[in-house]
Amino acid sequence: MSNPRVGLITFGDARQHEWDRLFRGLTVPRHEQVVEYLRSLPIDLLYSADVARTRAEIDEQVDRLKAAGAESFVAHIPCWTSPNLVVHGVQRADLPTVLLSNKHPGTHGTVGLLGAGGALDQVGIPHLRVRGEPEDGTIAARALPLFRAASTVSRLRGKVFGLFGGRSLGIDTGSIDPMQWRRLFGIDVEHIDQLEIIRRAEQMSGESAEPTVAWLERNVAGIAYDDQRLTPAKLSFQVRCYLATKQIIEEMGLDFVAVKCMPDLTNHYVPQCLSAALLPGPYDASGSKEPVAMSCEADGDGALSMEILKAVSGGCPTFFGDLSYINEETSTIYIPNCGGMCGWYAGRSGDPAQDLRNVELRPAFRPGGGATTYFRAASGPVTLARLFRRAGEYHMVILSGEAVEPTAEEYETFVKARGQHQLPTMFVRVQVDLDELIDVYGANHISGVAGSYGAELEHVCQLLDIVPIRLG
Repeated sequence: MSNPRVGLITFGDARQHEWDRLFRGLTVPRHEQVVEYLRSLPIDLLYSADVARTRAEIDEQVDRLKAAGAESFVAHIPCWTSPNLVVHGVQRADLPTVLLSNKHPGTHGTVGLLGAGGALDQVGIPHLRVRGEPEDGTIAARALPLFRAASTVSRLRGKVFGLFGGRSLGIDTGSIDPMQWRRLFGIDVEHIDQLEIIRRAEQMSGESAEPTVAWLERNVAGIAYDDQRLTPAKLSFQVRCYLATKQIIEEMGLDFVAVKCMPDLTNHYVPQCLSAALLPGPYDASGSKEPVAMSCEADGDGALSMEILKAVSGGCPTFFGDLSYINEETSTIYIPNCGGMCGWYAGRSGDPAQDLRNVELRPAFRPGGGATTYFRAASGPVTLARLFRRAGEYHMVILSGEAVEPTAEEYETFVKARGQHQLPTMFVRVQVDLDELIDVYGANHISGVAGSYGAELEHVCQLLDIVPIRLG
């Protein structure tokens, strides 16, 4: 994914005598320093070489930033400037805004920052205030999460969500209102019968699946063919279902998807676990590819949570599963999925040979047979999130954690409790009030991404008028 597009204007004092006497010498070097610093960050910086001191100059610079596709706006106030001019620029930009100044005692920057910030408060324009120096890390730490969030919200608009099938297993929290999505997020919802996947897969030749089957046989830890539920013919058909789903996504221009799967396909055809394992990842048998967030059981809000997590992380693969069990003794959340979880998380290397060697294909438990994936997710930091509604109003639970490898004893206990029904699982150690988690959580599914993006998600919520529930 491309970097967030950030527009910058440095505001200067409009009084010619003060500009000539004092502020030019303080403002211009600070402007050049901040431009150089921001260009070093993982953003695409849009800016003018000149400081803006009049309404005409502000209008001209803002209009160029907007025309170039700026998704957020930095009002740089290195020294004193008239607050009303900053408000004018911010209102004209009409973008998520950072007010940026410095800590130097001789620039008058703090008073300029507070004058502009107070004026924006009176007008009712939300903004983020950042007071720091390029060398102290404050600017990146405070501003990058907002830049990523603003880019995420901007790019949600115009996306297309593909919903294959309807509500699965009576899971009401997976159902969505397409028109509410249109209004809040600017997302179009395409409804597609999941039998279209089956129809296309049945029309494909067996040869079309051979490269992917061979790739799986080379890379996964094992395929437990049993001549009953998991046969070469069943796996070939599952692969063709994956290829058919990719085909539909490309033809219809879908950005992220959810597939009902259970119980129709799991009972009478094959589960879509290979799609759940491969679509959200960065590779398949054809090589590198763009991750496509996919949730199971037609969970729209779960898929949208994945899409937001993918965007704030800059395109990282995402995962989806059940918030299935909480081990209070170790503060660990167990997140299995019904048979498919993004295979990238089996190793986190980005190399399919490294990741998939930790993945097994095992016979599915449901009547249709086929394969389910099985692995224990690799260790590393994760951000967990879930969109859900209370009386029609969207909320998002946000929590950070660490995917861990359970001890042999813990895992043996888990396997014994689950019996034969073993699934791909992530074990996430969290530092939250577990009773509060149970009290506030609004679904049975959860989505996640590698890394730490809690601040970004809080900004996303603010920009979309979603109620954030940050745990821990």
